Amino acid sequence: MAHRILSFLLIAIIFSSTTTAQSKQQRKIAASVEALRKAMVDADKTMLEEISMDSLSYGHSGGKIEDKATFVENIVNGNSDFVTIELTNQTITVSGKTAIVRHIFNATTNDKGKGPGAVKLAVMTVWQNDKKEWKMLARQAVKLP
Repeated sequence: MAHRILSFLLIAIIFSSTTTAQSKQQRKIAASVEALRKAMVDADKTMLEEISMDSLSYGHSGGKIEDKATFVENIVNGNSDFVTIELTNQTITVSGKTAIVRHIFNATTNDKGKGPGAVKLAVMTVWQNDKKEWKMLARQAVKLP
């Protein structure tokens, strides 16, 4: 009986340390997602470039796909002008050095100075750990009613 209790406690300790390690990764990824959200609202070119992988594939809800340079330029020059962005229902799944983040993306826009506008999207982003920093590798959005 004592052997069973000891085994149970050992499993509980291992599980809790694994859960803690994963939640630390999830917190780091969530901080990167928040940095991206803020950089998009602020049109912060330096942060947008820093938080995105060079091989970024950025998919819009209308089907348009952008590389890193185009994504950053369209935010900075106001073609995609986000006045506010609110992210809800976020989930983060980590697998090694890759993470999948899903959330609902609600934003007010002023694209090309033609605003205000509003978007509601389901977004999936793929993040990669690059030298202990989580960077966006891919993004795809789908319009929601």
